[in-house]
Amino acid sequence: MANYTHGEIEKKWQKYWDEHSTYAVDIDPEKPKYYILDMFPYPSGAGLHVGHPLGYIASDIFARYKKLKGFNVLHPMGFDSFGLPAEQYAIQTGQHPAITTKKNIETYIGQLKNIGFGYDWSREIRTSDPAYYKWTQWIFMQLFNSWYNLESNKAEDIETLKSKFEAGGSAAAKAVCAEDLPEFTAEEWKAMSEEEQYETTLAYRMTYLSESVVNFCPALGMVLSNDEVKDGVSERGGYPVIQKKMRQWVMRITAYCDRLIDGLDGVDWSESLKEQQRNWIGRSKGASVKFALAENVELDGKAVDHVEVFTTRIDTIYGVSFMVLAPENELVPLITTADRKEAVEHYIAETAKKSELDRMSNVKTVSGTFTGAYCVHPLTGEKVPIWIADYVLAGYGTGAVMAVPSGDQRDYDFAKHFDLPILPISDAQQNLDEAADASKEGRYINSEMINGMAYDEAVDTLIRYVEDKKIGKGKVNYRLRDAVFARQRYWGEPVPVYFKENTKGEALPYLIDESDLPLELPKIDEYKPTETGEPPLGRAKGWKYKGQYEYELSTMPGWAGSSWYWYRYMDPKNEKAFASKEALAYWKDVDLYLGGTEHATGHLLYSRFWNKFLKDKGFVQEEEFAKKLINQGMIQGRSSFVYRIKNADEITFVSYGLKDQYDTAKLHVDVNLVDNDVLDVQAFISSRNDIGENPKFILEDGKYVCGSEVEKMSKSKFNVVNPDDLVEKYGADTLRLYEMFLGPLTEAKPWDTKGIEGTSRFLKKLWRLFFDNQGESIVSAEKASKEELKALHKAIKKVGEDIENFSFNTSVSTFMICVNELTDLKCHKKEILEQLLIILSPYAPHIAEELWAQIGNAEGTITVQRFPAFNAEYLKEDSFEYPIQIGGKVRLKLSFAADASKEEIEKGVLENETVQKWMEGKPLRKIIVVPKRIVNVVV
Repeated sequence: MANYTHGEIEKKWQKYWDEHSTYAVDIDPEKPKYYILDMFPYPSGAGLHVGHPLGYIASDIFARYKKLKGFNVLHPMGFDSFGLPAEQYAIQTGQHPAITTKKNIETYIGQLKNIGFGYDWSREIRTSDPAYYKWTQWIFMQLFNSWYNLESNKAEDIETLKSKFEAGGSAAAKAVCAEDLPEFTAEEWKAMSEEEQYETTLAYRMTYLSESVVNFCPALGMVLSNDEVKDGVSERGGYPVIQKKMRQWVMRITAYCDRLIDGLDGVDWSESLKEQQRNWIGRSKGASVKFALAENVELDGKAVDHVEVFTTRIDTIYGVSFMVLAPENELVPLITTADRKEAVEHYIAETAKKSELDRMSNVKTVSGTFTGAYCVHPLTGEKVPIWIADYVLAGYGTGAVMAVPSGDQRDYDFAKHFDLPILPISDAQQNLDEAADASKEGRYINSEMINGMAYDEAVDTLIRYVEDKKIGKGKVNYRLRDAVFARQRYWGEPVPVYFKENTKGEALPYLIDESDLPLELPKIDEYKPTETGEPPLGRAKGWKYKGQYEYELSTMPGWAGSSWYWYRYMDPKNEKAFASKEALAYWKDVDLYLGGTEHATGHLLYSRFWNKFLKDKGFVQEEEFAKKLINQGMIQGRSSFVYRIKNADEITFVSYGLKDQYDTAKLHVDVNLVDNDVLDVQAFISSRNDIGENPKFILEDGKYVCGSEVEKMSKSKFNVVNPDDLVEKYGADTLRLYEMFLGPLTEAKPWDTKGIEGTSRFLKKLWRLFFDNQGESIVSAEKASKEELKALHKAIKKVGEDIENFSFNTSVSTFMICVNELTDLKCHKKEILEQLLIILSPYAPHIAEELWAQIGNAEGTITVQRFPAFNAEYLKEDSFEYPIQIGGKVRLKLSFAADASKEEIEKGVLENETVQKWMEGKPLRKIIVVPKRIVNVVV
């Protein structure tokens, strides 16, 4: 084989791996397991660009390495295939989302195989496959049939809750549930009908129906998650999003807040990611305090006489000068006075247009309005005005804040803006800046009750006081709220619930029979909400449970199927369980998980929550699903620009070096039309329909030179590079090496196609160690020299260490150095080259397989070899060449045995005739030997 023909070689070995199921894996008790998982992709219609494979290449290298080290490696791939883009395409075209999704997945699989990933494709899963989402629905059913027991600190079967009610009424169940639920005795429980008992348990279950404030997009007719909303509009389509209260399924993730925080100490994840999760959960200790309403109101037929707040700074309670409610707080319309109604309703409408994220992050704008109502300070008896403002969120704490302008910046800004009272703080801190910088000692507001106390003592005293007076209690609060588990979409998992009316005519939710799983998506005529505002499933004709009961019309959110998928990979074809006990006992958990940082507070939190629940119920063994997590950095695009002269008579573009002579507008240009910053002018003209047929170009040195910037890779910036094009031109192995060579795995780095030429030349140089220019093999069976073994074992040591430390970029440098050294040594010896191919194979598997076969290993594959053991003996030096410095200058070099003593070196130096010549007969003052460095002769 005369030349390195990457296309032919790579297709050959990809076909071989498929036909021989090279990467298929089964349970093997004789080998240690290692489970490597990529965060599986959503298959978009655009396919992969060169930024996407970065993490996949890294995980593939590590998986291949672990296999060479004797591990039984599970490395699967699948697709998170429910999603909004396919649904929007269905709405626009009428094409079923399953068709779009299937086509996109086929494109992805082709691209992934084209890059040579060693996935076990026999385990592929798709979240939109009914055989998969049957088990997502099954997990929902387990959650519905469970409650969280604070005494055992875990989720338990709902039957144990009923037993507690039977024995001691509601007081006997220490449960995570809604506050202010009706209390009842054991006798009252027993007196309830079966229907009433069932209805009572609905408020305690791990998943429940609730009125929740959600991001609702009227144009799309659906609820969006926080990460689908950007700057108050939908990420897809840019439609306005409002805050709206809707009846939704909700998951009781808050039951696991403490375990979600404490569990972070036991996993090998980055500290920055852990801190993100801790902050998102937002555990804070404080107190809840009741402020009596000046006038009582009724809510749902019940009298309400107070507003409850949660505060982490009860020591500042004497500084409260006004109360702020979230605009969505259910008390607002009840307490608003007639003269303030119009202003309050207008403010609520304006607030509804903002996302919660915008409201949390906007610290500069001050807005709000007075309700006209008052509450009573619980310690002073003073009347306190009640305002509403968008900086208070309905879902955090109680949706109400006691405002202390002298102790909180936002409260201070609000008070100054609306000219509200700012009560003085203690004499030691006369202004807000000093208070913010002070230690906690003495920061509380002056009062007779706590004046002179230390901070902790003051807090404890106030909490005891409000508890004694039954106007408050000490409490731990969390920023994290229970997770909304419903989307008004078609393309998602149907919720396995139907509704049946009770004796009062109210629709209660019931689970379908487990034997009826999976509950599959019905056929509908259109994929948009009904004319009456129901979700798309409301269009299904005759879709009822057992022919008579209405199904839940919302579908599950996107995170449902991705919150447990690693277990399905363990046993993907099992029809009787989501995974067998044998598979769960062997594979246990994910040893290495790779994915983007954008999932830190979404997918990763929900996944940890579901995993802990499954552990509580005895279905899985591990509390945390992933031992180690690595977030790969982003590959950024290198955008190219052309410069159009403004207000020119004709459309004219000026080259980069001349643009400052004109008034120009900068336009993105497709990077695939640019080579070394030089634009293919004719291709550019042909690719655009917005520049006319004959635009003018002002060139420099006969070329049109483009400008460039590093930006996020996206289609809108015309800087997307398709990996298929690079694989065709340079080969998959070249692409894999280059992506790793760009820089440290976890850091962002710019893409520059020009640099790929270097890795391409490296593989051709490697090839020439095996074949001459006529294509004849030059590999010999000669014994390796010490120098050759040294070059090899330096590489073995460095590459092994680099892979273990995920320093893949420095491994590529090591391969290049080793090949250069072997080329200089004219080494073509099988003893050396075989082991070089093995350590290279995780990075460049195709060329390694081909060369492995070419040097006589016709049977089998390089993937079943063992990673070579490093031998330190080969790195030991027989001698060392010392620079000899005489009179302050290096005059010569002398070699001595590597283990020579100082005395032997001194003697050899002083006896050397050249040294004596440079000493010029002067007496020796001293001689200094720095081992393995230098010898200094002082005369």
